[in-house]
Formats: sequence, structure tokens, C-alpha cells
Amino acid sequence: IKEDKQFFNLYFAGKLEYKQLTKKMPFCYAKSSFVSLKFSIKSLKFSMILRVFIFQLHSNSDKGDGSVKYILTGEGAGTIFIIDDTTGDIHSTKSLDREQKTHYVLHAQAIDRRTNKPLEPESEFIIKVQDINDNAPKFTDGPYIVTVPEMSEMGTSVLQVTATDADDPTYGNSARVVYSILQGQPYFSVDPKTGVIRTALHNMDREAREHYSVVIQAKDMAGQVGGLSGSTTVNITLTDVNDNPPRFPQKHYQLYVPESAQVGSAVGKIKANDADTGSNADMKYTIINGDGAGVFSISTDKETREGILSLKKPLNYEKKKSYTLNIEGANTHLDFRFSHLGPFKDVTMLKVIVGDVDEPPLFTMPSYVMEVYENAKIGTPVGTVTAHDPDAANSLVRYNNPELVSHVPVGVRILDVNDNPPELARDYDVVVCENSKPGQVTPTAIFLPVIKMNCFVNVTYVRSLENVITLSDFTLTFYNTASILTRRRRYSRTTQDTYYLPVLISDGGVPPLSSSSTLTIRVCACERDGRVRTCHAEAFLSSAGLSTGALIAILLCIVILLAIVVLFITLRRSKKEPLIISEEDVRENVVTYDDEGGGEEDTEAFDITALRNPSAAEELKYRRDVRPEVKPLSRHHPSSSLDSIDVQEFLNQRLAEADLDPSVPPYDSLQTYAYEGHRSEAGSISSLDSATTHSDQDYNYLGDWGPEFKKLAELYGEIEPERTT
Repeated sequence: IKEDKQFFNLYFAGKLEYKQLTKKMPFCYAKSSFVSLKFSIKSLKFSMILRVFIFQLHSNSDKGDGSVKYILTGEGAGTIFIIDDTTGDIHSTKSLDREQKTHYVLHAQAIDRRTNKPLEPESEFIIKVQDINDNAPKFTDGPYIVTVPEMSEMGTSVLQVTATDADDPTYGNSARVVYSILQGQPYFSVDPKTGVIRTALHNMDREAREHYSVVIQAKDMAGQVGGLSGSTTVNITLTDVNDNPPRFPQKHYQLYVPESAQVGSAVGKIKANDADTGSNADMKYTIINGDGAGVFSISTDKETREGILSLKKPLNYEKKKSYTLNIEGANTHLDFRFSHLGPFKDVTMLKVIVGDVDEPPLFTMPSYVMEVYENAKIGTPVGTVTAHDPDAANSLVRYNNPELVSHVPVGVRILDVNDNPPELARDYDVVVCENSKPGQVTPTAIFLPVIKMNCFVNVTYVRSLENVITLSDFTLTFYNTASILTRRRRYSRTTQDTYYLPVLISDGGVPPLSSSSTLTIRVCACERDGRVRTCHAEAFLSSAGLSTGALIAILLCIVILLAIVVLFITLRRSKKEPLIISEEDVRENVVTYDDEGGGEEDTEAFDITALRNPSAAEELKYRRDVRPEVKPLSRHHPSSSLDSIDVQEFLNQRLAEADLDPSVPPYDSLQTYAYEGHRSEAGSISSLDSATTHSDQDYNYLGDWGPEFKKLAELYGEIEPERTT
């Protein structure tokens, strides 16, 4: 290489072709020229520009005299690709990576060097980068962590791994990957084409080995020599299944429990071992037989998976000194695939030894009840309690033992002594009705409860010393509660409104006790049902026998009569006033116009009053706004004929007048006629007609119409309305 360095310099500069280079070197040296070149670039790090000849542009106009100039444009022109403007040779100045860019689009043109005019049209060509195997397969998702159940069958799928190769899969075998296992045999295998990892052994036991590290290799070029490769690690963990039954470490156990152990307390623990984990190791403990099955109970601690032995009944060393229990521990979650490895339970025997303890003395009874009178003297014996030592030694019992003490409830019932006199429960407000009958119970004091702290009460009564009330007025019945009965037919508040009844209350105890009290009895007025109305003196009307309800009814009638009188006086004063105060009726000129002209004078265009009553037709001579030149047709008819004209003829006349009158504006109008007919004896009583006249109308004839029009005659006529005096 050192000797032929000048030839390489010419080659790198693009001034020497590869064929020319090989001719100037020995044959064996030319064979290894690219290897040597690669070595020289990597090791010697020549500071040369690597130029690779791609192809040559040539124009038919090029005579070889240098008059043609070649120009290159497009992607990478001038940077990645350069052109010799004289020869048209195109070289690449940089190494190309197909994985970054697969092709380049360039444009070339030949021009006259002297005139710069194109000799040929511009041509486009594409440079495709040919792939070489320069990318190794890669596992993008590794390393992997996966689990598989233990005891799985051989060939169970664990995981599929995939390696990607950036080379062109359509060109050669550069991207054709095969998989192989480098580490993890003979436990696992991998499919060379799909990369699926499977178990390779039967009954892989987690309890023997739990974790495995498997190395998978991916190699391109279909696994041939010289291909590139990549690897990844797959960490496989065997998960647990219930393939191990529980086992007690011993077949016999012994437990010491003192007889002083409290009922419900835990007295011992026992545990069966299970090689499985999680829910596969869960178990339940049971006492299946033994003479202590009714004295002890067992439960399972879910955290520690231990059996907790508890006491159900108290122990007594003097009665039984030991118990035998058979305890079973069984899995709660079974997998029937492995039932042939069972049974998944185990049994052990537990002997419980009861320890002797110096027990406190016991009373002969669970409770005692004693009696003593409330007035007993200090030091009087109340009762006796007895206790004994339950131990086998039967030691003497002292009732002030400070070491071991027992307790027993003692109830003392206090017996009653007659030391409280009877009394009335409260001050009673006793009421008697004026209209009471003999033997009737007073309404507000039917019973008089007596307060007595002792057990037996007798109630009696005596007359007062002042002799205010006699037995002829009231009778008192009694036994613990008293009832007051009337003995007169009638009482009067005006004569006497209050009575005082002395009462003596005594009991039947030993010795007998008594107390006295005075009851106040008021005389009141009552309703028929016995309800008290009032206990105060009433006005003179009440003494005359009028009740409150009657007085209210009388006052109400008086008020109603006064209201009626005021109403009639008001109507009488207002009947002389005219029904329509204003001279113009606001309802006369309600006219609908469909034109836009006319102005304010249109509202006075017609006097509608005359159209409402034919009798007033002759008063309508001319329009008030315009005096017509043609007289109305109605003037040719005598006024006497108006009495016999009907409504249809009247309307036809008005229509003809409107059609023939040249002064009428050219618009339609809607007229409303409230005509009620003619030849009536009473004439029209409409308020519309009253607007045309200013004199009062005589309505006295309404009184001749009969009782049906009596009210109307009173309103409009001069008949005085009847008033209630």
C-alpha cells in the first residue's frame, strides 16, 4: 500500500479508474484492493475524499474538444453527487445509506461552453441505492419478562419474540432472519421462523426451580455464515399451582393450658406446611373428633395460615386434667388436574394438658337477695353469704382474702313502714254546673287521686267545724280516689257561687296516719253536654234566659237590616240621574276604515244615532260635514209613515241615499243597528235613544206590568220600595 499510494491517490481523486488501478498492481494485490482500501481508510485514516464513479453523461454533440459543458441539478447535486463538466463523469462524494434514502432524482443538461446555450433538452434520471447487509437484526421490545404455570405440558407456548432488520427484505437475504436459543436449554426451545418460545420439558416444578433466563438470537442472511445477528434476554418465571398438599411437621403435639384460662381466649397455635404459595396454600383447620371437641374451637389466621385454638368452656383441673383433639388441615382451593397427587389435607393429634391453678373461693349461690326494714337499727343482721375453696386442698376461706378475691351480687330489698300520711295529689279546681241533677258527678273533679308513699290507703271525710257546707249539698265517695256527687237539683251562682268542702284523708296502716284538706267548689254555667261555659256573673240579658248564641244572632240580624236600609236609600237617590251623562255616546262612531285618507273629519262623517231607531229618522236631514245638493229620499215620505215602516225597508232607504248622495266619500262603512222593533207599548228603554233627548222619561207605567217587573219599576219608576221595619 505504501508503494502504490500514488495510484490510490489518483483513484481517490477520480483520475484513475478501477480497471486502470488493477492493471498497475499485481494480480493478487488487485484481488484484495478493496479490502486493503477499507483497511487503509479505517487504520491509516487517510484525509481523502472518497469518490465512487457512478456513470457518465455523454452528448452526441460532444466531439471531445471540450466545447460541451455538462450541468447536474436535483437532489444531492453538488454535495453528494458531483459531475465533471468536461467528461460528464458523475461520482458520489459520500457514502450512501439506503435505510435513510432509497433513491435520488437528478437532472442533467449539456450546453455550449462558449454560448451557454443548451445543446439538448434537460433529462431526468433516478439513482437507486442498492442495499447491502449493513444492519443487524434488533429486538425492539427486549428484554422480556414472562410467566408460565408450573407443571405445564411440553410445548406450551410461553412468548413470541420478533426481531426487525432495517435492510431491504426484497433484495437478497439481508433481512431474512432466523431465531435460535443461546441459553435456556434444555428447558425451553424457540421456533427458528416465528420466534415462538415453548417449554421443552415435562412437569417443570416451581418448588424445584422458579426463575429461568433464556437468551434468544436473531441472525440475518437466513442464518448463513457472515450474517449479522442480535440477541435479547427473556426472563421466565414459573407460576404456582396447587400441586402440593399440606403436611403437619409432626403427628403428635402437646399443649399446656392452665385452668384459669378465660373462655374465648386463644390458648395455642398449630400450623401445617404447604410448599405452594398464594391462594394455593390457603387452608382450613377443623377439629374432627376427640373428647375436647366441645371444649375447644379452632380458626384459621389468613395472614400466617396458622390454626388458632380457643377455649369454648371453662377448664377445671379437679374434674378433667387432659383432652385429646384430632385436628385436620385441608386446602380450600383445589386443582383437580393434580388430584392424583393428593389427598390435599393432613391430620395430627393434639393433647391438651390442664394445669392446676390456685383458684379463688366460690360462693354457694350465684346471687343473694336479703330483706331489711327501713327503720332497722344500725347493726341489725341482714343476711349470710357462704363460699368454699374449689381446689383439691379445700383450704379454709376468709372473707377478707386480699390475694384471690371473688365477687357476688347481693340485692337488699327495703321493706315499707307506715310513716307518710296520705295527701291529695294537687290543688283541685272543682266545678259544679247550675243545672246539675242529684247524684251527678262533678265534671272537673271526677276523681281526686291521693299521694301516699305507703302501700294501703283509706279515705274518709268530715264536716267542717264552721259548718259552711252540709251533707245535703254534696256527697263524697272514696277509696284511694274520691268522687264528689251533687245532692241538689239546681245550684245558682247568684245565690252562692263558691262552696268549701273539708276533707279528712286517712290510711289503714299501723299506726294509722291522716291529713286534712279543703276543696273549693265553684258554681258555673254549663252547656247541655256538660261543658263549662262560664263561671262569672253575666249581664241582665243572660238572667232573662238568653244565651250568648242568641245574643249574637240578634245582633247579626240588626246589622243586616241596617245594611238593607242603606242600600235602598242609595238606590233611591241615584235613580233620577240620567243613565248616560255625556251628550256624545262613545259607541256612536265605531267605524272601520279601509282607506288611507279622510283626516280627522271622517269621524264625524255620519250620525249613527238616527240609524239605530227609525222613529228618529226625520231628525237626520243633512250630513254635518258637507251639505248635500240632493235631498234625501226619505223627505218625500210623510213622517206618519215612519210608524209603519219595517227594518228592511228602512235599510234599503238608507242604502239608496248613500248611493245617490254625491257628497258621500267613496268608501264603505259598517253600520250597527240596535233597533228593537216598533209598536211596543213601552217603547224603547235603550240608553242609546236617551242620548238624543234631554227630558226625563216617565217610567210609571212599569208598575202596571205585573210582579215580574216589580224590581224594574222600583229602579226606574217612582214606586217606593218595600222596607223592612
